[in-house]
Amino acid sequence: MKRNHNILTAVLLTGLAIVFTLASCQKSYDPKSYAPNKPAPTFGGYSASSQIEADSLIAYWNFSGTLTDSISKLTGTATNSSFSTGISGQAYQGSLTGYAVSKSSPALAALQKFTASVWVNTTPPTTGLLDYFTLSNTVNFWGNVEMFFDNGSTNTDAHVRIHLSQSGSDNTFAAEVPGCFGAWVNLIFSYDTSGACTLYLNGKSVATGTAGTLKGPLVFQNVGNVVFGCTQFTTVPSQTAGSGAQPWAANLPGKIDQVRVYNKVLSANEASALYNLENLGR
Repeated sequence: MKRNHNILTAVLLTGLAIVFTLASCQKSYDPKSYAPNKPAPTFGGYSASSQIEADSLIAYWNFSGTLTDSISKLTGTATNSSFSTGISGQAYQGSLTGYAVSKSSPALAALQKFTASVWVNTTPPTTGLLDYFTLSNTVNFWGNVEMFFDNGSTNTDAHVRIHLSQSGSDNTFAAEVPGCFGAWVNLIFSYDTSGACTLYLNGKSVATGTAGTLKGPLVFQNVGNVVFGCTQFTTVPSQTAGSGAQPWAANLPGKIDQVRVYNKVLSANEASALYNLENLGR
């Protein structure tokens, strides 16, 4: 009888050991781990900025430690500028004497209509206009495309000026845009061959109009480098024979990021989607 009791005790102890072993291997219940995975939100049917008119994207600088255009693979050089935290990854970081120059591609030189998207984070101009993107013209005073915050901008209102060239003639689109300084903003500008210009701020149209009497396909001449952070004539040496440095033009001390150029006009839906997706780092 004693022998049977010992056997029963051993069986019970073995069973308890198995139960404790299984319990120790089992994870504690976490309700979150059983929650369904929610898909990331889409904007305009897009889930990533790279999906938007991918076949029409002809230039893209993400400034993540490089001045290389990831589409053409052409690269550039920095002068008194660096890289710092961007809207996504790193960004171009300017200074009072800083700028960057990148080689331009044949696709940029051949633009007839386009959309350019640029993220900027800078203070307002105090000693001269602040240029954030230029496709230079090696002969004329202004670039084939030149985009900047003009003198007279205030802490709340930016005077945005965009020069466009057609067969050597210079044409200007101008808009007053509030809320451009002291934080990251996304500026998207498009030109259509009808002459229609549209400027978006953070995905919303803030100005429409024309660049003077400009209509028809753009025709660029004497196409030079792309310049970030100053006018084409402020670099040393100047990018153009048309002028040297001017006292009313300064170097952008802030940041530039995620520069994209398309050879087509993005729709309002696409411009909004591009802003929202890049703002989420997607």
